Formats: sequence, C-alpha cells, structure tokens
Amino acid sequence: MTTKFAETEQRTAYVGRPLDRLDGTAKTTGEARFAAEHPYPGLTHAALVHATIPRGRITAVDTEAALAVPGVIAVLTHENAPAMKARRPTGLPNMDALVVGTTVNYLATDEVHWNGQPVAVTVAETPEAARHAASLVRLTYVELPAVVDFAAEERNAVPQKGSALQSARAGKGDAPAALAAAPVTVDLRFTTPPHAHNAIEPHATTAVWDGDRLTVHEGSQNIAWMRRHLAWRFGVPERGIRLLSPYVGGAFGGKGMLWAGTLLAVLAGRATARPVRLALSREAVYHTVGGRTPSIQRVALGASADGRLTALIHTSVARTGRVGGNPEQITSASKHLYDSPNIHLAQSIVPLDLLPNTSMRAPGDSIGTFALESAMDELAGELGLDPIELRMRNEPARDPLGGKKLSHRMVREAYALGAERFGWRERDPRPGSMRDGRWLVGMGVATAYHPSMRLPGKVAVRLSADGGVVVRSAFHEMGMGTATALTQMAADELGVPLAAVRVEYGDSDLPPGPLAGGSAQTASLAAGLVEAVGKLRRSVLALVRRAPGSPLRGLRPDQLEARDGGLYQGSQGETYAAILARAGRDHLEAEGGTGLLGFVVQAVRESRSWVRAATGAQFCEVRVDRDTGEVRVSRWLGVFDVGRVINAKTVASQLRGGIVMGLGMALSEQTLVDPRTGRIVNPSLAEYHVPVHADVPRIDIHCLDDPDPTMPLGLVGAGEVGITGVGAAVANAVRHATGKRITDLPITLDKLLPL
Repeated sequence: MTTKFAETEQRTAYVGRPLDRLDGTAKTTGEARFAAEHPYPGLTHAALVHATIPRGRITAVDTEAALAVPGVIAVLTHENAPAMKARRPTGLPNMDALVVGTTVNYLATDEVHWNGQPVAVTVAETPEAARHAASLVRLTYVELPAVVDFAAEERNAVPQKGSALQSARAGKGDAPAALAAAPVTVDLRFTTPPHAHNAIEPHATTAVWDGDRLTVHEGSQNIAWMRRHLAWRFGVPERGIRLLSPYVGGAFGGKGMLWAGTLLAVLAGRATARPVRLALSREAVYHTVGGRTPSIQRVALGASADGRLTALIHTSVARTGRVGGNPEQITSASKHLYDSPNIHLAQSIVPLDLLPNTSMRAPGDSIGTFALESAMDELAGELGLDPIELRMRNEPARDPLGGKKLSHRMVREAYALGAERFGWRERDPRPGSMRDGRWLVGMGVATAYHPSMRLPGKVAVRLSADGGVVVRSAFHEMGMGTATALTQMAADELGVPLAAVRVEYGDSDLPPGPLAGGSAQTASLAAGLVEAVGKLRRSVLALVRRAPGSPLRGLRPDQLEARDGGLYQGSQGETYAAILARAGRDHLEAEGGTGLLGFVVQAVRESRSWVRAATGAQFCEVRVDRDTGEVRVSRWLGVFDVGRVINAKTVASQLRGGIVMGLGMALSEQTLVDPRTGRIVNPSLAEYHVPVHADVPRIDIHCLDDPDPTMPLGLVGAGEVGITGVGAAVANAVRHATGKRITDLPITLDKLLPL
C-alpha cells in the first residue's frame, strides 16, 4: 500500500493478521502488576471520606474516634492537610490543566460542591483500618441551596460555548421553515440517563515520595499530562516524577482525567512520609469519578415524498458540574451523516451541583446517534421506505456542512454487505408481524459514526546490531492491544521478524505518547513510527555510502524494500546487522511524531481539507416477550469501515466490546440520582446493571479493511465507533417487533408494557 506517510511500498507479513495480544499471558497468569499491586516497604493504605450534602460548608470535623482505631496513622482534612496548589488556567503552555476532573482543590477548602465529594482521607497500616476509620469521621455542615435535578432544570439551559475542538452550533439554510413546508415529517424528543464508569479495575494509586522525587503507579490514559500536572500541584520538577502505567485494567475515558483519588494519595504520601496506596471501592468510583452526561434531545426531520431530506434539526441539552465537566458533541454525527439543504444543530448545557461529567466511550456520538438514527427509522416508517434505502437516498458525496471532501467513506458498502449477511430481505416491514411462539421478533439497523483524528505524541525506534528493534513510547495499554499492533507495524516497516521487536510503554520516562482517547492512539503512534523508521533508513544509507562495495550504495530509500532483517533491491541487499557491524555501530536510533504545537498546526491544516471518520452499519435482531415485555437481543452483525486493519483479532474485539457497552446503554444502564439530595443511589454493580454473558448474543464483526489514503498506514480508529448506533439499532428493532417507539433509554419493561 502506498500513502504519503510511507516512503516505500511494503509487503505486509504481520499487519492485518489476527495475532494474540503480546501482553495476554502476563495478564491471564497474574504476572502483570496493576496500580494497586506494587509492594513497598512500609506501605500504608488510604481511604476517602465523602460529603453527604450536595452543597455547603464544613463547620466542624471530629476525627477523635477515627484516630483511635488501631493502625491509623493520620486523618487529613482541610484543617491539617499540607498545601497543594490549585489547578492553573488552561492554555497552550499548560494543556495539562485539561486532565483535571474538577476545579476543586481537595482538602484546601471547607466548601462542598456535590454529594459524595471527598472531604477527608484516612491513612492506616491496613486497608481495613483505613476504611473503618473513614466511617468514623464526623463532619458538621451548613447546607446551601443546591440545584441537582437535571430534568427540572431543562428550562434554564444556556447555549453551549463553542471551542477550537468542538462547535456548539452549526447549520445552513432555514431548517425550521423547511420542516414546516415538508410533506412528510417526524419530530421526536429523546432522553438518555447519566452513565457511570465501571472498568474492571477500579481507580487506584500507589504513591511513593523520596524527598522531592515522586513515583506514582496509576492506571492512566494520559501519562504525560498527568505527570506534568502533578508536578504543578505539588511544586516539584516534572523530571523528578515518574508515572508508571504499564497495565490498565480497562478504561473508557474515566482514567484520562486526574481525580481526587490520585491527588489525595500523593498528598497523603507527602504528609506521612510513607508510601501510600489508595484503591477506590466501586462505590467511591461513582462518587469521585465523573461519567456520561444525561441528555434531552430533539430530532426533527422533513422529507419529500420520495424520501429526500429537506430539513434536519438536532438540538440537545446536556449537564456539566458547576466545578467542572466537559460538554459533549451530541449533535456531531448530524453534521456529517445525511445530505440536506437545510440543517440546524444547537447544543445547550445546564450546570448543576453534581460531580462533573467526563468523557465516556464515544462521548456525545453514542447518545447523539441514538436520537438521530431512531428518528431516521421513524421517518422511514412514515414514508413507507425500507430504513436502509432511506439512508442510501440521503448518503452525501461531500460533507453536508461546508462541502469538504470525505477522506474515506464506505457506508454504502457496509450496508450492502451487512444486509446480505444478516438476511435483511427476510424482514417483513410491518411492525409486530414477525413472531416465534410467544416472542415478537424485530430487526433494526443504524449507522455507526465516529470522527477520526490524530494526537500529539512521540515514538523512538532503536535498531541494534544484533537485528533487534526496540520501540519506545509512553503510550497506554488498556486492553485494546496497542502494544501488539505497534509490534506488527514496526516489524513490517523494518522488515524484521515479529520476535525481533520489543515495545516499551506505560512509563513517563519514555518519549511522551499520545492520549489514549478519541480512538486516536494507534493512528498517532503509527505516524510517529513511520517517521522514525524513515529516519532510520536514511541513517542506514548514510552508513552504506561510506562502505565500499555495498550493494546499496547510491540507492534512495524509496528504491529499497525492507525485508529479511535488512534493506534490499530485488535479490541484492544487506542486513541491518551487517551494515551496523561494518560501521562499528552497536545501534541506530530515531524519533518521530509531533509535539503540541506541531499537532495544532497539522490539525488546523488538515481540517480545511478533509472530514475523516470511522463508519459502520449495525444490524440487530430482538425478541420481545409479548406477556412480560422482556427484551432479548438474539442476533447482531456490525460491518465497519475503520480503514486498514492492523490486527484482525484485536480490532474485532474492540468493536465487539463497544457493541456490548452499547447494549448496556440501550437496555439497562443508568446512574440514578436523587433529585432532592443529588446523591447517587445505585453506586454498585448490584444495582447499576451492566450486560452479562446471558444478555449478549453472538456478535459477528466484519471490517471492510480498506485503507484511508490520508491517514498513517491507512488506519482510522476503532475504539469508539463500535458503540455508536447501537442504542438506535436496538430501539429500531424493538419498534419493528412491537410497534412502540421508545425514545427514553434504557428500554425497560415499564416503557413497553402493555404490549
């Protein structure tokens, strides 16, 4: 494959193959150590004390009983904790401020900003003693008026401010007038609840001070910026902090931010001069780590009698915390998915006295596509058109807003293949017409969409005289197989055996890697890897020029093929080992990638030319019990365009995992917030229902595996597109099975009965 990112046309020996993850053995045998599993002499344990009011001030603290617990070393509150700097303003020189989940300066203030805010930390010789002591800390408050009811505050929503990364309003034409004039319309209101992060590894930190030097073991999605921010908060040089995160037990955005657990573990370590481990309980994660915002959405569509869209309106109201939180790109997919001469998109927010929300797998797009794709299905019913046909009639040739080129778009191909494989022609379009005994059977589809991007990050590649290759970058392995994919890419780019490549990652002492977010990590690393390999080839040829008799003398990099552990033109060439040995060198090393400024320049330049995205077609079959309303997803097929597939097994796993998470969003997941007190009332997996094996059918995945010519090695990103469209595909299948359009997630029995 040839792209502007590759210097030569490569034969791939490893890219695309379904290889097992290289870290799989360590994780399945227990060899891998996560953040809460590193032993240190004198290790202590910490536990958090959480506020029990939504807003107010602490007027008194009683720690006597807590300090009396055997093994307790300290109880830190705002009255006795060491000073910690507040978060600094965000700007280009200090982008690390973006990784802070809230603006609260923990234990430096008597203010309470949400119900569950950490307001004290206990430190003890054992975790049991720390937890018991935390339960004995008594706090007295003066309560202040708090606003915590999202639904009641919809009327007070304010327009969301736009940013360089996200526009809050967009449009063209006169969508309200076109809607009013359209012969066929739908106008629907959708709601989605808050969602909580439930990674298999709850957040944990092990912090060890040695004078002004700090070692932190942390499950992180953003090592570089977290390190930089810890240096600021604790007033120590960045080079004196080492943040280690080789294994992350799952993360979907929640570990991209710096939350109270990390900051207070480091603070407690400094206060006690002992190593401290703070492992959050599952309940503490709910009260301390932000999740997905709830939403209220309106999607209104107007169409001509032949199914051509004449108006598309998508508006949203979302929630942020009064002390932090990120607005979501809820209407993003509506900018790009369908051609219409009149489009109006607008996002609003409601600041509340609640734990700030944060990124969660496909933020905005996951819930935004639920509304848009449900409305498209409803419009198909009004028109008497097949839902796939309606989508194909409105598939754009260029981006609907602005007219930019689509760098890579295979939605038509995804639907065509999916319809054939899923047996879509067997679907009787009449709602409630397909039955199997007591089960009502329904089939639904939806389009998956997630923007594609690259982020700043560096990759260093070392080529040794023994033929070995070491790839080094402080990237993050959260279970998606990035280290394995990078090994495959490096082996192919340099033409060496897979076993010759070793990848070092998850350590802030390495070159700074990209944030693991936005489905951008692998593409960002690929760009740096290709650049570093290009520099290495030029260095190798520079050595060859000084070597009489070399068959490579006088050749350019683009005339050579990397294979068999060296560079060749046809049958003539030499191994890297031979070239380096002749030159008396034990290794060559090069670095590729971009820093923050280079990334910004690149992003601005490319945004003027292209719209990039991963896309797909989601096919769902459900069975609904006509007596009880029980919904069972019985079949699933996802056909995706994620550009070039680096590892067929890990890509399928990522997409399958996103679909499973989407099934939870569609059928069971919701964070329940008491509208009187702001307290989360279901903070455990016993009451917050994620999908289990019995809820998940066989999920078939197919990738079109067609490279995007504008991306490094042609890959686009697969981590988040899998969840998009899932909620709508389920809702559309339920609509087909029962005749009922559910616009309020999750789809529970009470919303379906009576049938």
